[in-house]
Amino acid sequence: MINVILTDDQEIVREGLKMMLSLDEEIRIIGEASNGRELLLLLEKQLPDVILMDIRMPGLDGVETTEIIKREHPEIRVIILTTFNEDEYIFRGLKNGADGYILKDSGSDDIIKAIKTAYSGNILLNPEVAAKVVKALNTTDYNSKSDNEATNLTLLTPRELEVARLVAEGKNNREIGNSLFLTEGTVKNYVTRILEKLELNSRTELALYIHDTH
Repeated sequence: MINVILTDDQEIVREGLKMMLSLDEEIRIIGEASNGRELLLLLEKQLPDVILMDIRMPGLDGVETTEIIKREHPEIRVIILTTFNEDEYIFRGLKNGADGYILKDSGSDDIIKAIKTAYSGNILLNPEVAAKVVKALNTTDYNSKSDNEATNLTLLTPRELEVARLVAEGKNNREIGNSLFLTEGTVKNYVTRILEKLELNSRTELALYIHDTH
């Protein structure tokens, strides 16, 4: 059973999500909040596997809340609900460690798949959202890093590059380990070193970084 908390300032959106998610018997809604502060109070009482969270909310928005959650509860998967006109929020959420993004107008099958994908430890990026984030990376203060991406990848050993590319394919540590005949702990150490060498903050950011060099 995958325990989920819904966070959105619009009750009608939460009700719609609950209706969609009730279609899948592997997903259980254990709580809901209307903003980031309510969510953080809720997390003091119960911890979910996955949080489905609106990116824009009054008080404490999804971006700031993601940063706090990932600092205090890194094991919780955070999926951000977004729309096409929120590039800056998406970029900041990525930097703060969000595990994925899904468009608000996605169908029930896509949202259920998103939750299961994030729960399994894989990266979740809607292709259209990913394209927007890559564009944001190339048109912000990230630009200087973008100019040197090819050079930066040469900092990686051949094995690190293999691991990085499998991360970019959305593989989790167990799957990468099976592919390369490594233990999960070894893969985790590789990923940590890769992020340090490339000065990145999360697996999601690494995936976008690798995609943008090809």
